[in-house]
Amino acid sequence: MDKSYSQKISERQWNLPDKGEMESRREETFIDDIVQKDHLERQVLETLEGGGIRTAFDGGAGSGRFSILLAKRGVKVTHFDISAPMIARAKELAEEAGVLENMDFVQGALEDLSAYSDGQFDLVLSFDAPVSYTYPNQEKVIGELARICGKKLLLSVSSRLGTLPYLSNPIQKSQFVLDDSTADPFARWCIDHKREMTEGFHFDIGAARRLMRDGLMGGEAEIAEYERGGAPWCITYGFMPGELMGILERLGLRDVKMSGPGAFARTVPHEILQKIMADPKEKRDFLDFCYEYDQNPYVLGMGKDNLFASAEKSLKQKET
Repeated sequence: MDKSYSQKISERQWNLPDKGEMESRREETFIDDIVQKDHLERQVLETLEGGGIRTAFDGGAGSGRFSILLAKRGVKVTHFDISAPMIARAKELAEEAGVLENMDFVQGALEDLSAYSDGQFDLVLSFDAPVSYTYPNQEKVIGELARICGKKLLLSVSSRLGTLPYLSNPIQKSQFVLDDSTADPFARWCIDHKREMTEGFHFDIGAARRLMRDGLMGGEAEIAEYERGGAPWCITYGFMPGELMGILERLGLRDVKMSGPGAFARTVPHEILQKIMADPKEKRDFLDFCYEYDQNPYVLGMGKDNLFASAEKSLKQKET
């Protein structure tokens, strides 16, 4: 596979005109996004509680869900993304929040962070798996994110174990639609095609075993679609928990902690999830428990979409 395809496919997929608006509405539309973003926000806020975070780099920052959160708390943030529509939407939201002066917006690919110096940012974060879209360069990209990190690295990548159940559940996203009467185009599609997707499904043990073995979702079909002028979903690499921990430890990072956002929520039926979300107290209690449960080492690999890791730069690394 041509190494440049990761960047080329990502550029075309994420620069579709509607991406900025779609991504900014995810928490208004899907319960799994509510759970995941809540988990990640807690991790960010806990990092800030420790003090000493003045600068941050958000790699694959999208429509600004976390870069704006940081800017609101006085952190100077570099909002870095491959998508012009995402950046445009993030600027709109940052202006509404009154934090434009705390943010720099940069369009670029995670495959090239050469513009940034070693330890330049106190906090480096990259959420919602953009690292997994850089296959076959994913380990190099993690190394570069660690290089520009001065104090704390927060990272979420695609989870191999968490993704595998999708191969036997083509309607999994329907479970998490917040409101069945929604007009959101993607949520509407999930609801309207549920029967069709169910009736047309056949379990492919070969595909499941290949994903378990190689961790790779996509490949030649996506490249062919790209060459035809289409905008396929990004070729994605799914990490195993021990694999990600090993990479971070080999980079010399310390105090590596991991979790699997969404592991508990994916066990709850659609109707019950909607009932919980409709009650403010139950919703808060549910998110509190999800946060506790999803950090248990026995379930973290089954996070619904992402595998999360936090790590710190060692004192020796900081000095050099």
